[in-house]
Amino acid sequence: MTSPGSRTHWRKRLLYVPLVLVLAYLVVWPLYKLQSLAFENGARGYRSQYGRADIVETLQTTAALAFFSLVIAMVCGTVLAYATTRLPRRMGFLKMVPILPIVIPSVANVVGFAFLLSPGPGYINMALRMLPWWDHLQAGPINVYSSTWIIIITGFSLTSFVYLFVSAGMQNISGEHLEAAQISGSGSIGTFFKVVLPLLRPSLIYGAGVALLLGLGQFTAPLLLGQNEGVKVLATEMYMRASESPINFAAAAAAGSPLVIVGIIVVFGQKILLGNQSRFVTHGGKSFAPVSGSSPWAAVIVALYGLVALVLPLVGVIMVSLMPYWSGTLTWDLFTLTNYRALLTTPGIVDSVVTSVVTSIAAVLICVPIGFGVANLMVRHRELKWLRTIADLITAMPMGIPAVIFGVGFLLTYTEPPLILYGTRAVIILVYVVLMIPFATRMQLTALIAMGDKYEEASAVSGAGPVATMLRVTLPMLRPAILSSIVLMFILLTHEFAASLMVRSATTQVMGTLLYDHWSNGSYTLVAAMAILMSAVTGTGVAVAMLVGGRNVLEKL
Repeated sequence: MTSPGSRTHWRKRLLYVPLVLVLAYLVVWPLYKLQSLAFENGARGYRSQYGRADIVETLQTTAALAFFSLVIAMVCGTVLAYATTRLPRRMGFLKMVPILPIVIPSVANVVGFAFLLSPGPGYINMALRMLPWWDHLQAGPINVYSSTWIIIITGFSLTSFVYLFVSAGMQNISGEHLEAAQISGSGSIGTFFKVVLPLLRPSLIYGAGVALLLGLGQFTAPLLLGQNEGVKVLATEMYMRASESPINFAAAAAAGSPLVIVGIIVVFGQKILLGNQSRFVTHGGKSFAPVSGSSPWAAVIVALYGLVALVLPLVGVIMVSLMPYWSGTLTWDLFTLTNYRALLTTPGIVDSVVTSVVTSIAAVLICVPIGFGVANLMVRHRELKWLRTIADLITAMPMGIPAVIFGVGFLLTYTEPPLILYGTRAVIILVYVVLMIPFATRMQLTALIAMGDKYEEASAVSGAGPVATMLRVTLPMLRPAILSSIVLMFILLTHEFAASLMVRSATTQVMGTLLYDHWSNGSYTLVAAMAILMSAVTGTGVAVAMLVGGRNVLEKL
């Protein structure tokens, strides 16, 4: 006779096994199809891709972009996280500045820097050529299309992600540790290096891992800027192989293989480096007080970053969007709203906005319950060891593997039977779901761990069943985490570019892919107006989320 405990165990399996199988199909199957194709016919894909004369230079450029942008992001993100803890009280609003670049679409940010730093008509270059040092130059002195500036721009774009991790770690460091160091005679700089950085080790490792993976798979800046100077990385190589005629999926898969391997190594390396995280617990009682202080230099540092990473590229985009053509000439009589009126009449733009919003919302609505299910499996069902391990691995993979790889994988998978979805919004939604699974899962997982199980036990003792407990206790307590995950996913999806560029069709485009088409065609003023439109759509979504979840919803990211 089967015991009640055994029946409950099998019911749990019947509930979670289909969930894990669906995730495996969405995440693992496209990657398997790519790799199997790359190894066909005696590894024809690898021979085609890595037999190219310029492959060594491409690999070197990819590694340099990842490493040096990581260094920039780690230094800037850590300094900003420390600076925001020492802002004067009246300057507290500046804490939002390091997060805001995430809200601005990466495409808009990159084209903004192009409008400012293009060797010829770039506005900053035009101003620099008025100085006596460079008044003899016809172009430059800055070349935004060089690998150096692609690295710098990428580093600034990754800074916000590092800041999110490190600032969260800073909130968990007690001010008592800093006071003790200062009493012992350590100065501010010494305290930072001897006390703060060691205690931030978990946050720094996570932040470095994420920034490294994002840098390795960087796609937007190399594609938009690198083509002028022939700068190639593995991510853009994948796009080129999947866009050429005939399409070479095997070579595209082979180009992405090093990124997949490094992604897996980084994910496991983080777990090994962190080890027992209880070593880094820095508070545990009511007397805990976070790091605080007041320094005018902190406000200057944060404001300077905001100026360079946020304000300047936005100004560049706005200026070009108000011009009839892009040139270094600026006069009041040239300013016009024609480009914004063209947004309503140019074919495809309105449809791309609708597609971006609809697919993003649909993907978010699908991701939230999936993320909750996986998080609940990880926290509440430790007896299902194998299922938990597999689910953890599958949901971590999209974080470690660049979006362009999933884009190529989905393009291959859904252009042939049994599911032919190419040219539909459904394939965009599916690839969006895969990309956002890690965020939906991790943010709810963290909240469930913090909540503990006492509230659910109390509900069960009171006679409530599992469903009633989930609806009346668990979900209301998870509301801040769920809202924060919704905000983050909507922000990332409304200006997602790499995967969208692979699975889009001529009749089904999102804002970022259509902007790229106009950029390639040289319609720069329309590109600028579209970049502002993308920023407005994302900002509107954030504003709605703040109305529902409170003004501090972004701070909870």
